Amino acid sequence: QMQLVESGGGLVQYGGSLRLSCVASRFTMDNYVFGWFRQAPGKEREGVSCISGSGRSTNYADSVKGRFTISRDDAKNTVYLQMDSLKPEDTAVYYCAARGTSRADMSNWCLARHEYDYWGQGTQVTVSS
Repeated sequence: QMQLVESGGGLVQYGGSLRLSCVASRFTMDNYVFGWFRQAPGKEREGVSCISGSGRSTNYADSVKGRFTISRDDAKNTVYLQMDSLKPEDTAVYYCAARGTSRADMSNWCLARHEYDYWGQGTQVTVSS
């Protein structure tokens, strides 16, 4: 079993930046893929980004490419989502998710919510215009 705890959300102005963190309770993370998802009011939860167990492979939703960066620090059991050039349409609750797998290709499967076994409680991100 793995527990995930997100932090770093908040209120930011258009064009600003935030860095989200996701701390995993598990001692070793190297066989786990991590994803970030978001859910805006009245909308489905959507995949934002994902990162392989090694950290060498990533994927992003088209809406955040070039603005968001996912990374991981296994020594700290933490996955990050650096969000720059934020827009009001980025406003949502952001969730961290994890799945145990040896898959290294981060093709679009890793942006699908049903692929993940463990979820955090979410952190609110609000971007004002």
